Amino acid sequence: MSKQTGRRRHLAGLTAWDRCAVMGVVNVTPDSFSDGGRFFDTTAAIKHGLDLVAEGADLVDVGGESTRPGATRVDEDEELRRVVPVVRGLASEGVTVSVDTMRASVAEQALAAGAALVNDVSGGLADPRMIPVVADAGAPFVVMHWRGLLEGGNVRGTYTDVVTEVVDELHARVEAVLDGGIAPDRIVVDPGLGFSKDAEHDLVLLAHLDRLLALGHPLLVAASRKRFLGRVLAGRPEATPPPARERDAATAAVSALAAHAGAWAVRVHQVRATADAVRVARAVEGAR
Repeated sequence: MSKQTGRRRHLAGLTAWDRCAVMGVVNVTPDSFSDGGRFFDTTAAIKHGLDLVAEGADLVDVGGESTRPGATRVDEDEELRRVVPVVRGLASEGVTVSVDTMRASVAEQALAAGAALVNDVSGGLADPRMIPVVADAGAPFVVMHWRGLLEGGNVRGTYTDVVTEVVDELHARVEAVLDGGIAPDRIVVDPGLGFSKDAEHDLVLLAHLDRLLALGHPLLVAASRKRFLGRVLAGRPEATPPPARERDAATAAVSALAAHAGAWAVRVHQVRATADAVRVARAVEGAR
């Protein structure tokens, strides 16, 4: 079983931080909702990853395919071309790298290039080879709540009780991952904020992180710059939400709340404010 400090579980195979870890995002894509195209070049992406570490990131999540609603999938060769050199470059500098991919081939080559963690938004559902590849490598694996690709408005975002349904569906997926050979102390769960969920669903899930922690695995919260924060900041349904890059203070607030609740890590685009937030949360926790 994984060790635990308070409510926070540590993940086998990675550093055991004494607080919520900060996962910085490197999108090697031209069409990310947040920063598409800014770090599309390999050299720029590696530099950005190193900058995130300098700002306080504990690990860096590298992805080559946008998962925003309406995004079309890139082909396998293009995703490999985008991701693997960046993973190799960051790992060679001593950075703990996570690879954000739904493809087993990309996960396999990224792990060979030095990645330490596989973050699959489909939880292994998009590619049947994913679970065997990760199990064979002995790598930690993020299992996100997923109801399918968000192409063409197919979001399947209807719930009677979003917390119970997300917890139950994540539990079933974790059981499948365990049956596939991934060790229990190498599994992370992620509620999939913004994936087949509207703003109200995301907020209710954040209010009940204890239910997700009760699954018994480290918890990753990925709220950074997402649409529900824009809706909160807009204040009124008819108001225009601020653009993604103006949601970083709100992201840091969620990071502090997630850290206080016992999350293993938060995934963010702008690191410095969140790095400060999780350290303050840890200091308050330590003062009890």
